[in-house]
Amino acid sequence: MPEKRPLRIVHCFRSPVGGIFRHVRDLAEHHSRAGHQVGIVCDSSTGSEHEDKLFAQIMPHLTLGLERLPIRRSVGIEDLAALKRCYNHIKALQPDILHGHGAKGGVVARVIGSILRVQRYRVARLYSPHGGSLHFRPRTLSGETVFMAERVLERATEAISFVCDHERQTYEAKIGRPSCDAVRIYNGISERDFGAVPASAGGADFLYIGMLRDMKGPDVFIEAFAEVERRLGRPLKGHIIGDGPDEAKYREMLRQKGLSDRLVMSPAMPVRSAFALGAIIVIPSRAEAMPYIVLEALAAQKPVIASRVGGIPEVLGTDSAALVEPGNSAALAQVMATALTSPDWAHRTMPPQDGFQSRFSASVMAAQVEDLYRRELAALQ
Repeated sequence: MPEKRPLRIVHCFRSPVGGIFRHVRDLAEHHSRAGHQVGIVCDSSTGSEHEDKLFAQIMPHLTLGLERLPIRRSVGIEDLAALKRCYNHIKALQPDILHGHGAKGGVVARVIGSILRVQRYRVARLYSPHGGSLHFRPRTLSGETVFMAERVLERATEAISFVCDHERQTYEAKIGRPSCDAVRIYNGISERDFGAVPASAGGADFLYIGMLRDMKGPDVFIEAFAEVERRLGRPLKGHIIGDGPDEAKYREMLRQKGLSDRLVMSPAMPVRSAFALGAIIVIPSRAEAMPYIVLEALAAQKPVIASRVGGIPEVLGTDSAALVEPGNSAALAQVMATALTSPDWAHRTMPPQDGFQSRFSASVMAAQVEDLYRRELAALQ
């Protein structure tokens, strides 16, 4: 059997904050260790000191380099300049694989990949939605416009890689059954992510860890935290950890509710350091694909309470008592109160560690993605 040659892989995405960045970092590290050459193209206007440190950690695995340039969330005339810069950079790298993540990353990878294909470059164009455009509502002008764009771009796609079954089902419901190759490859986490992280002495009862924007539900968490205090008739400790565009709004919400001294806000930090600050992780998102925070928390043996959105039920179990309807702060408060006052709640509710670890491993994820890359590239011959 001929030896498999190393691949030149470029990942394109917009914001280096949250799950997409984590997904790409894990793929870059595993594929680099397997002998492939990897590069990243992403936005330069988002992120913080925390993300700068993450870039520094991953740089030894980016033999094709890191290119950061302004890529706005909304569509605008500025996109043309950004696309031209991306094209010049990516063309010089001569990639075998262009993998776009999220809506904007998917556009960049598939448009530039298509231009290169016209010029007879042999490059495979792949796309992972990670929620992205799938969060738009059908039968709205913005939603139908985005879905139409996805249908058009599908013609310039060798394969779509969904991170969970729910994401694939949502794509089929809103956009249609993919006409290109389509697979489900679960997000996975590394061996170093596994191992208990006990809460420090005097730590918080509840932790929110994630982006500070309404889609992730920090406001729902704040409302639920206040309700749990009322139900239990005593003050609690909470911690909100993260960065994002709505930080000022949540600080004002805490001030108005008189919670600022008990529900503390801190900037983003390494996730296992954050886990040490409290006992129970609350994930109150209004929409998700397959959030890494659920996987990371379970790997750290932290109890999780989460919204019934995206692929979260595929991790916790569809009938899990830890799941609540998104946006329902009263229901969230009920589960939070039960988890806090029932000593055996976590043991009864969280999935077994051995089955969880074998199913959501970064090494398995990276191997499946590499197989997909090679299959799509071979089909171009």
